[in-house]
Amino acid sequence: MAPKQLRIGTRASQLALWQANWVKSELEKRYPGMAVELVKIKTMGDKILDVPLAQVGGKGLFVKEIEEAMLRGEIDIAVHSMKDVPTEFPEGLGLYCITEREDPRDAVISRGVTFADLPQGARIGTSALRRQAQLLKVRPDLQMVIIRGNVETRIRKLTEENLDAVILAAAGLKRLGFTDQVSEYLPVELSLPAIGQGALGIECRLDDETIKETIAFFNHPDTAHAVRAERALLWRCEGGCQVPIAAHGQVSGDTLSLTGFVASVDGTRSVKDSLTGPVTECEKLGIALAEKLLADGAHEILAEVYQREVAREKEIPV
Repeated sequence: MAPKQLRIGTRASQLALWQANWVKSELEKRYPGMAVELVKIKTMGDKILDVPLAQVGGKGLFVKEIEEAMLRGEIDIAVHSMKDVPTEFPEGLGLYCITEREDPRDAVISRGVTFADLPQGARIGTSALRRQAQLLKVRPDLQMVIIRGNVETRIRKLTEENLDAVILAAAGLKRLGFTDQVSEYLPVELSLPAIGQGALGIECRLDDETIKETIAFFNHPDTAHAVRAERALLWRCEGGCQVPIAAHGQVSGDTLSLTGFVASVDGTRSVKDSLTGPVTECEKLGIALAEKLLADGAHEILAEVYQREVAREKEIPV
């Protein structure tokens, strides 16, 4: 039997609240009479806005404080953007549902110009090293400008910082109603998405059977298999959102196709490959592809990136 009350932990950004309110609405539709409350929690990633994420260091920048609230019993579930969720969880907590994925692609917001037609030396705003690496691989002339803040803030920076374009996740733009500002959706062949991009994850206490039964209907098997494969690759590469790793899984029937990408920050060195296998072995597939990438040069690339990250952590007070 579903509980009469349920508390959702969420960040307070516009997109996070949209996502949490969507989960709230679906719960209320399925369980009439249930009182669902949103509990807004500020995370470390929300507090540090003047330093690029790659320089902040550490994992779980957007989930740690929410998980701590769950362990204290202050919330029952947490709603996360899957691309923010680390591959390891505190003891007693876990990812129980992965929702159907929204558009996983990256999107260009510019002054009406497509990526291919951006002028030589164009200034591009992005928050992700994996976008930066992939786009520089194709267009080494571009100047990358790291931008932080919520979706609306990043869009404003196109004008405020005199940028030629900003690149954001299509899913967030679609959820918040900004699709009219999109100049182009980048094909995954050009800009492979972040691990889990476009999907939401619902985390809970693993010993709370009532809550698990209540939220089970959110899980979308095809998306869950694809994202679990992507996250297995990330786990094997020991990566986080601070390193240029991308992966994208697609399910067709009982078959899962997975593509992975690892690069140096400037895009000059990269490794990309794909594997296909049964959906029931999604995590094995992710690890196998990671092993292949590491053997083909990703190990050396990542070692260099991590060394640079450690050096920056020592320099930058947090």
